[in-house]
Amino acid sequence: MARKNDSFTIRTPLVDGAAGAAKRAQSPGGLRQTVRLFTSSSDMAKEGTEIAEETEQMIDQKEPDNPVSAVVDSKEMRAVVLTGFGGLNKLKVTKKPMPEPQEGEVKIRVKACGLNFLDLMVRQGNIDNPPKTPLVPGFECSGIVESVGENTKGFEIGDRVMAFVNYNAWAEVVCTPLDFVYKIPDDMTFPEAAAFSMNFVAAYMMLFEVANLREGMSVLVHSAGGAVGQAVAQLCSTVPNVTVFGTASPFKHEAIKHSVTHLFDRNIDYVPEVKKISPDGVDIVLDCLCGENTGKGLTLLKPMGTYILYGSSNMVTGETKSFFSFAKSWWQVEKVNPIKLYDENKVIAGFSLLNLLFKQGGCKQVKTAVQKLLSLYDQKKIKPVVDSLWALEEVRDKALKVHDFHHIQGVVSDLIAIRIQDVDVFLSPPS
Repeated sequence: MARKNDSFTIRTPLVDGAAGAAKRAQSPGGLRQTVRLFTSSSDMAKEGTEIAEETEQMIDQKEPDNPVSAVVDSKEMRAVVLTGFGGLNKLKVTKKPMPEPQEGEVKIRVKACGLNFLDLMVRQGNIDNPPKTPLVPGFECSGIVESVGENTKGFEIGDRVMAFVNYNAWAEVVCTPLDFVYKIPDDMTFPEAAAFSMNFVAAYMMLFEVANLREGMSVLVHSAGGAVGQAVAQLCSTVPNVTVFGTASPFKHEAIKHSVTHLFDRNIDYVPEVKKISPDGVDIVLDCLCGENTGKGLTLLKPMGTYILYGSSNMVTGETKSFFSFAKSWWQVEKVNPIKLYDENKVIAGFSLLNLLFKQGGCKQVKTAVQKLLSLYDQKKIKPVVDSLWALEEVRDKALKVHDFHHIQGVVSDLIAIRIQDVDVFLSPPS
């Protein structure tokens, strides 16, 4: 029997407009392709429950009783390959040799995988020490355990899991060390799991491990409509009397206005607006933008407050790498004087989840965070909001393009899914 809620419905994103909402199409696997529009995050959550009920019968009809035993024995798999750094034309769906688990590894048949802003920077080559191409992008996925390597304990064939991967997640099959793999609840869908690991773990560790969020504190989070921003808002709601200030593009305000306490246009000078409400400033600033926002964030900190930089999305302004955007963002970063931090009793920190996992041996810390997050999920206190679902082949044919950050967040679901968060989606003619 197929597990409940493993949704295979494909939802087309908000940019399709009202005309798209009436559109129905037949997907290659014979499952219905459904287009829905959402006006708020609460609508999306409600819609998720309805979709789970709607798709359960389709899944029962289409999936075999044992999803693992039905896998075709093959030496090849499909994967999205980045052939070189640059634009969207560098992404190709092709065949790759099937990986096999080494000692201590878990082999996962991927059901959904994530596309994060970092993946887009990787595509451009806009990161420190980028790997050599060609490569398979992607750092997180969810799916079913297909086999395990020698001396690998704790997982069995057929287990439903989510995992971190040091690249290679955008493929039908991945192998990753067992320390990066976590079992998921029976009622968590694969798209939800793909939208869960990177975003909620990063948000949790910044709030509770780095900044020590407590009752009565205040938090400023940039890109409040993005996946991490929404995870931050949900986690803040689990602590009494926390005030959340958020910045976001105006067209997102209607959808996310109920998730934060105060919401500001990201294009205006938000510092005086925050100080009108909280003259002393805020206790925590979570900044994924960098550039001029670094100085503004430090200005807004209360004594004993913590500023955390966890991204630099201001450096990405188009489809390809821009030296001008990089230089502008670097130039706008305020030079930090340690003596001034000492005088003002302020803390400045950085956070990179992937570096903590893959370079700094932080597996145990991350595992503890995942366990606490899954407990909150079981208590119905947090839940990933899935906006859009896309099939593997659509990565190129539908030309996912970062431009104006129009999405709240999304997941692509088919045999493989690509999550779309904070991105515009443009439909281009097939190449």
